[in-house]
Amino acid sequence: MKISVIGTGYVGLVTGTCLAETGNEVICVDIDKDKVEKMRNGIVPIYEPHLDVLFERNIKAGRLRFTTSLDKGLEHGEIVFLALPTPEDEDGSADLSYVENVSEEIGKKIKNYKVIVDKSTVPVGTAEKVSAIISKNASCDFDVVSNPEFLREGYAVDDFLKPERIVIGSTSDKAIGFMKKLYNPFVRSGNPIIIMDEKSAELTKYAANAFLATKITFMNEIANYCEKVGADVDKVRVGMGTDSRIGKRFLFPGIGYGGSCFPKDVKALQKAGDIENYDFKILNSVIEVNQKQKTILMPKIENYFNGDLKGKKIAIWGLSFKPETDDIREAPSIDLMELLIEKGAFLNVFDPEAMPNIKKKFGATLIYCDSMYQALEAADCLVICTEWSIFRTPDFKRVKELLNEPIIFDGRNLYDVSEIQKEGFIYKSIGRETKK
Repeated sequence: MKISVIGTGYVGLVTGTCLAETGNEVICVDIDKDKVEKMRNGIVPIYEPHLDVLFERNIKAGRLRFTTSLDKGLEHGEIVFLALPTPEDEDGSADLSYVENVSEEIGKKIKNYKVIVDKSTVPVGTAEKVSAIISKNASCDFDVVSNPEFLREGYAVDDFLKPERIVIGSTSDKAIGFMKKLYNPFVRSGNPIIIMDEKSAELTKYAANAFLATKITFMNEIANYCEKVGADVDKVRVGMGTDSRIGKRFLFPGIGYGGSCFPKDVKALQKAGDIENYDFKILNSVIEVNQKQKTILMPKIENYFNGDLKGKKIAIWGLSFKPETDDIREAPSIDLMELLIEKGAFLNVFDPEAMPNIKKKFGATLIYCDSMYQALEAADCLVICTEWSIFRTPDFKRVKELLNEPIIFDGRNLYDVSEIQKEGFIYKSIGRETKK
């Protein structure tokens, strides 16, 4: 099939590349000339495991092309994906200006039937709004479909190629037929293609992300309470997770969630509720608790150093909001580092992928290290913010030798408490310290 993808951000690029991998002819459209030129030359603008291999293969095969011309994209595609930014507006709602502006142009330019697909995460009613905007100028038939993405950063290629489910929001039999034909190669193992109306599909994405954010936040609350009463959150987590009604995933406590989806989508759903005079009390709490959780290590660090961090050198391992990505959007590391800098600390930082993005934000404020061990040199403590695999089994003897003091503040509970203490470290984690 001939596919066009408007927007080559995280969702658009993964979508276009993976659709090309199953034999479709894909054109990706972006207004950034430099970015388009780099992609034409085989340069992937984001870090995502395995994407580079598929990207290069499909460019060489001629199935994946790039252009700055919306006209060419619309002329090419039978199905046109809108993978455009929907950033958080000042009031917390989703900013639909990119989607609306492109929809306006689509209405003016399409000359034959197209299936227009909202791939971005958008509020309930967006498909209806997009359809109305296109209808103002369109001289041919078209359908607007809601097809939310469920891609986890770090696992996006696998999630697209082997989806647990595909949600298609449409009441048009013709559009549904196009979408099923496109997606059938991805569900040969029997995972479902779920058909529903557009509004239900739009809400499904928000509801899924809000629920997962709530699950994470609830577990963080339990971890914080564990510290008050002397319980061990790891044991509580296992006891809960073996209940099939609850499940094992998203029960790991830490310093809060971040990224491009959970924070933005929870706030957008909360704001959408406000517009309808509905108070999402749970979401209000999730937002409040998560913001506090991002800096939950700060009192522990201050207490250890008797409230005086001025001039202290602190090593930070992990800057991205999660492992296997260079994405620092809403990363808990940022909130914590800003507080540490405010208190007068100097920060040695290391992350396998996110250093360039952090440097754009912090500039010369931080000391950027070439390795995890370099960050430890003459540091007064180690703080872990992201659970990259390389941090799981370090050379503890070397870590201890490099640090001025054998103290680790672990925001991701990477190590066994008794084992790390046997190594001679003072170890502060989340929800696992016994009440004195």
